[in-house]
Amino acid sequence: MTGRSTPRRRATATGALVAASALLAVGLQAQVSTAAPQAKPDPGALSVKLSPSQRAELLRDAEAEGPATARALGLGAKERLVVRDVVKNADGTVHTRYERTYDGLPVLGGDLVVEESPGGAIAEVAKATTAKIAVSTTAVPASKKPAKAAAEGSSAPRKVVWAADGEPVLAWERVVGGTQEDGTPSELHIVTDAATGEKLAEWEGVHTGTGESMYSGRVALGTSGSGGSYTMTDAGRGNHRTYDLNGGSSGTGTLFSDADDLWGNGSPSNRQTAGVDAHYGAALTWDYYKNVHGRNGIRNDGKAPYSRVHYGNAYVNAFWTDSCFCMTYGDGANNAKPLTSIDVAAHEMTHGLTSNTAGLRYSGESGGLNEATSDIFAAAVEFRANNGSDVGDYLVGEKIDIRGNGTPLRYMDKPSRDGNSKDYWYSGIGSVDVHYSSGPANHFFYLLSEGSGAKTINGVAYDSPTSDGKPVTGIGIAAAEKIWFKALTEKMTSTTNYAGARTATLSAAADLFGTDSVQHKAVAHAWAAVNVGSRPDDGGNEQPPGDNVFENTDDHAIPDPGTVESPITVNRSGSAPSTLKVDVDIVHTYRGDLVIDLVAPDGSTYRLKNSSWDSGDDVRASYTVNASSEAASGTWKLRVQDVYRTDSGHINSWKLTF
Repeated sequence: MTGRSTPRRRATATGALVAASALLAVGLQAQVSTAAPQAKPDPGALSVKLSPSQRAELLRDAEAEGPATARALGLGAKERLVVRDVVKNADGTVHTRYERTYDGLPVLGGDLVVEESPGGAIAEVAKATTAKIAVSTTAVPASKKPAKAAAEGSSAPRKVVWAADGEPVLAWERVVGGTQEDGTPSELHIVTDAATGEKLAEWEGVHTGTGESMYSGRVALGTSGSGGSYTMTDAGRGNHRTYDLNGGSSGTGTLFSDADDLWGNGSPSNRQTAGVDAHYGAALTWDYYKNVHGRNGIRNDGKAPYSRVHYGNAYVNAFWTDSCFCMTYGDGANNAKPLTSIDVAAHEMTHGLTSNTAGLRYSGESGGLNEATSDIFAAAVEFRANNGSDVGDYLVGEKIDIRGNGTPLRYMDKPSRDGNSKDYWYSGIGSVDVHYSSGPANHFFYLLSEGSGAKTINGVAYDSPTSDGKPVTGIGIAAAEKIWFKALTEKMTSTTNYAGARTATLSAAADLFGTDSVQHKAVAHAWAAVNVGSRPDDGGNEQPPGDNVFENTDDHAIPDPGTVESPITVNRSGSAPSTLKVDVDIVHTYRGDLVIDLVAPDGSTYRLKNSSWDSGDDVRASYTVNASSEAASGTWKLRVQDVYRTDSGHINSWKLTF
C-alpha cells in the first residue's frame, strides 16, 4: 500500500453483495448428540408479552423521559433521543432502544440501548458509538459535491451525521434504487462526506436469503371469510396477508382468495401452493417469537408484515424489504420450486426483527451478524415447528436443489462446507460478503447448542470442528436461542461486531443463568472455538497447554512506518508441524497498515497478513502455518511492518502452539 485517496482514513465502503453459496457434499460420521445438563433461565430476566396498550404506555413514558435520559448520559445540548423500541423483563427491568439526532439531523450509528432497573435507575447502556458528537451542520448542497458523490437513479439526499466509524462527521445519505445482479430489488444506501464528497460507507437495504419450497405437507392456515369467500388473511396473527405478484416486481399484487378455504395442491402448477407455504411459514415464525420470547410481532406492536409470492420469472431468491415491511419470494429455477419453506420464511421475517431491534448494519461484521441472526432463528423456528415433513436441523435451504445435487445452501456446524462461508473469525472478515462472513456466528450458535464433534440429530449427521482443536459441550438450542434473542433485542446496536457479539451474549447469559452457570461458560467456550476471544479457565472445556505452547508477552512498539520483530525461543526436538498455530495480539489504530510475517529460525518467512484497506483497530487473530520443513528448535520471530504513516500501535503478545 503506497497511499490512499481518502483523506478520512477510517472511512470504509464495504458493499453487501448478493450471492448464492456454493454447495459441497461431505460424508460425516454419526453418533448420538448429547448436551450438558442445564438450569432453567431466570424467569425475571425473560421478556414479558406486552399488549399494544402496555407497549404504547412504555413508549410514551420513554419519550417523556428522553430529555432527562439524554442529560443523564452526558449527551450534548444539540442531541436528542428518539424512542424506537422497548422491552420489559418480568422482574421490571426495562430496555429502551433509542435513535439519536444532532441539531435535528439523524445520527447514523448513534443508536443506543438504555437498561433501567425496576426502580428506574440507569443500570447499563449499550452504545453504537462512544465518540463525542460535535460537528458543524452547515454544508453546501449535495448537488455541488464532486461527481463521484452522486449516483445515477438515487433519491434526493438527506443530510445526516455519520458516527458509525471513527470520528463523527457531517454527511449526505442517498438511497439508490434499481436491481441487483440476480433480479433482487436494490435499495443501496450510500453515505458521503459532506465536506469532501468522499464515500464513507454503503450497505444494501434489501436483505436476501434462500431456502426450500413446498415441503411442509398438509398444514393448517389462518384465513378470514365465510360462506364461499375466503382470503389469506390471518386475523389471529396481526392480519398477516399473502399476495400473488403474478410475475410482477412491484406493488402487492392480488390477495389470495378461495371459495372453499382449501388452498393449493402441493404442486407449483397451482398458484396457491406457494402462498400456502409462505403463509404457513410466517405463522410459525409469528408463533415462535410470541410463545418462546414473548414478542407480539416483529415490531412488538401486534401488527404483521405481509408476504408476496411469484415474484418475477424464475427468480431464485427471497428477500425482506424494510420500506414495504414485507417478505418476497421467487419461484426458483424454471419456476418449479418456489422458495417458500419454513426456514426461508423465518429467515426473511427475522431480518425484519433485526431491523426493528439491534438494526445491525448490512455490511461489514455487523452485516454478517445480521445474516447469521436470520439463519439462527430459521433453525430455531424449524425445531420449534416440529413438522414431520421438514424436521428441525442446522442446515439452511436443505430441501432446494440449486446445484442439482440435493445439498444445503449453508451448514451451521461447519460453514466452510459450502465452499465460501468462513468457519472462524479473522481480521478482515468484515470485507467478505455478509452471507459468508455470517459463518463464525452460525458456527458459534451450533457449538453453543450442540457442541463439537460428530453426532446425528433428527437423522442429520454433523461434525463440528473448533479453531483451537479443543472441545465444546453444548447447552441445547432452548437455552442458546434465549441467549441470542436477549443479546439481539437488549444488548446489540447497529455497529456491533464479532467482539461486541461475544460481549452481548455473555451479558445475556449472565442475566438469564448467572455468571457462574454452565451456560455462561459455554458461551465463552463457543466463541473461543470460532476464534473470538479466549477460553475461560473453568477446569471444564479448557485443556492445559502442556509443553507445546511458547509465548512472548513483552510489548514491542511498531514504528510508524517501520518494522519490528518479537522473538520466541523454542526448545523442542524434531520438526515443526504442518499445522503450526500462530496467535497474534496486536494493538493498533489502523490494522490495514500492517504486514505480518512469521520468521523461522533459518530465516524463512511465512506471510500471515497483507496490508489492506481494512480500517478496523487491532489484530487479534489465529493463523495456521505449514512449517513441516522447519526444525522446531531455535528462535522464531513475529515480524510486523507498518507500511503507512499516521497510525500507531504495538505487539501486545504472541504465541506458537506446536
